[in-house]
Amino acid sequence: MTNSTHDLHDKRLADAWATLQAHSDKGLPLDQDPSRLAFADPEFLLRRETRGLRMQLELMKPDLQMREHGIENTVVVFGSARFRSQEESAALIAQAEAVGDTVAAERWRKLSRNSHYYEEARAFGKLVAQYSNDKDPEDKLFICTGGGPGIMQAANRGSHEGGGLNIGLAIALPMEEEPNPYVTPALSFKFHYFAIRKMHFMMRAKALVAFPGGFGTLDELFEVVTLVQTRKSKAVPIVLFGSEYWKRLIDFDFLVEEGVISPQDIDLFRYVDTPEDAWAAVKRFYAL
Repeated sequence: MTNSTHDLHDKRLADAWATLQAHSDKGLPLDQDPSRLAFADPEFLLRRETRGLRMQLELMKPDLQMREHGIENTVVVFGSARFRSQEESAALIAQAEAVGDTVAAERWRKLSRNSHYYEEARAFGKLVAQYSNDKDPEDKLFICTGGGPGIMQAANRGSHEGGGLNIGLAIALPMEEEPNPYVTPALSFKFHYFAIRKMHFMMRAKALVAFPGGFGTLDELFEVVTLVQTRKSKAVPIVLFGSEYWKRLIDFDFLVEEGVISPQDIDLFRYVDTPEDAWAAVKRFYAL
């Protein structure tokens, strides 16, 4: 093979990527090459001018894959990536103490107070999967999360333990972690664009369950609430898990008193404190 890839246009389309890979395997520089097939040209696909193409591909790829697996209806679970299981929290505290890292030990002790949310998200995911196992494809509900650790892992784990397929919509970040091991491998996606990822959360969502979390959870929660409030999205049950946390974090009644939201906007969501109540809220909404 020569250093050139000028003959790519003479090959079958299926050969284009293989030829490009062979070029890379030989350690040859990937210089700009006008004759390279456009879809097999990373230099071209990563230009500013082709951003629209990249966004379209991010929208299309997961959509096609989910269609192939019969994913029509999802229950989206949000929550902190920092909460760990009770066992993992104890191990992390012990590990930090063993090396004398008092700052890390205190941080993990603080987070361990919320380990019960991990276990509750896990239980909720299992309830959804067990309900769906014997249903027809169009009636199944699938857990969908951001694919990361913490609450996301817990919900995916519960679904996995309940025998169900589940989805992870991960985002490429500087501090990114590998997708959690409980996401169904064929349904583990990664996004560059937050906006496209959010579209995929809503495209098949039949319910949103928001566990305690930080900026990311709040961003995702208010995105959904705003879409439903403005009727840009159909009404779905929005469940705030952990009433003490959410009522302390956000005073929705104050927003009503100030006139910046309507009294009926409070009815867009429900507070719950157990996995069973969260699942009951979804079932009640759809009369399941």
